[in-house]
Amino acid sequence: MRIFELYNYEIAIVLAMIGFYIVISRGNLVKKVAGLNVFQTSVFILYISMGVVTDGTVPILREGVERYSNPVPHVLILTAIVVGVATTAVALALIVRIKEAYGTVEEHEIHSQDDTL
Repeated sequence: MRIFELYNYEIAIVLAMIGFYIVISRGNLVKKVAGLNVFQTSVFILYISMGVVTDGTVPILREGVERYSNPVPHVLILTAIVVGVATTAVALALIVRIKEAYGTVEEHEIHSQDDTL
């Protein structure tokens, strides 16, 4: 069946929806960062899936080989993973500072404290 041939795209869509739902439905800042990481993982899976070449080989020139895999999408995803880890670290460091300043990481409580000032 054709539906099982594209399962990696379906997984990417489901992960994106789960990550987006976590971001918009949760008030806890740490959970929002976790939701962003789930969403980011879905983008990684999508790009890696698009970079796959059927019957492709390693991009090293050899006789008798006509189809090569493109390494650029995979390299871009490695870079995106590094940037994602750094962004997550900065976000969590900011959440720690917010916790020290407001005593909570719940978004609605932070907004209510800002409104009273």
